[in-house]
Amino acid sequence: MKLLILALFIVGAYGCGRPTFPPIVSRVVGGDDVRANSWPWQISLQYKSGSSYYHTCGGTLIADQWVLTAAHCISSRTYRVYLGKHSLNTASEKGSIAMDVERIFVHEQWDSQRIRNDIALIKLQSRVQLSDIIMPACLPEDGLVLPGDTPCYVTGWGRLWTGGPLADALQQAMLPIVSHATCSKPDWWSTLVTEQMVCAGGDGQLSSCNGDSGGPLNCQRSDGAWIVYGVVSFGSSMGCNYYKKPSVFTRVSAYIPWINNVMTTN
Repeated sequence: MKLLILALFIVGAYGCGRPTFPPIVSRVVGGDDVRANSWPWQISLQYKSGSSYYHTCGGTLIADQWVLTAAHCISSRTYRVYLGKHSLNTASEKGSIAMDVERIFVHEQWDSQRIRNDIALIKLQSRVQLSDIIMPACLPEDGLVLPGDTPCYVTGWGRLWTGGPLADALQQAMLPIVSHATCSKPDWWSTLVTEQMVCAGGDGQLSSCNGDSGGPLNCQRSDGAWIVYGVVSFGSSMGCNYYKKPSVFTRVSAYIPWINNVMTTN
């Protein structure tokens, strides 16, 4: 019943995971500006300071009133969610909208010391009107584990390099999935990564970076729809693109029952 109710949340004129303007993707590892509005579920989570708002994390629209992000992105600040954005520095973009937050649900077992259960849901104050540039990503099936070397894409406005500036235009980078068996090796992430996490990248070239936190790891299903397979969680303290230290994501498919429960009871 809960799965049926969740399906009703996201089924509509636009469905999920099928952009009107498909992203330009390839197997080549590289980061670049995205095609505008090609990841229409990507949001900018912004905090209020004085009378202005500033980007702090990414996130993923998964229903017309719900956004998925990382627990470590959330504090006692006042937040808003900006949808339909491409350029953070452009004040007004056609179709983009800033939405107030009604309530934030951080996973009850979020452990900031060991970085466990790094996942949160944001309920928007009202339902967003879906459009060609604002639509939800699909959720993965419960328990799904993708094989190593599956090409997925991280998206966000994070720093362009270690210590560098935040991106203005939304960026994408292809990060191949790294199997848990490899990522948990002693000279990789060892016991810091659990089976509720997923690693991607780690070739010393591309990874997520500061400011990408909370954003999606986008992986394409066999039917062509895109799922949010991971939520950007953490990376190496030695730099954003460090060999054998791939980006680590919360594996969304390990939290489907929790997501369903929060959305259907609130």
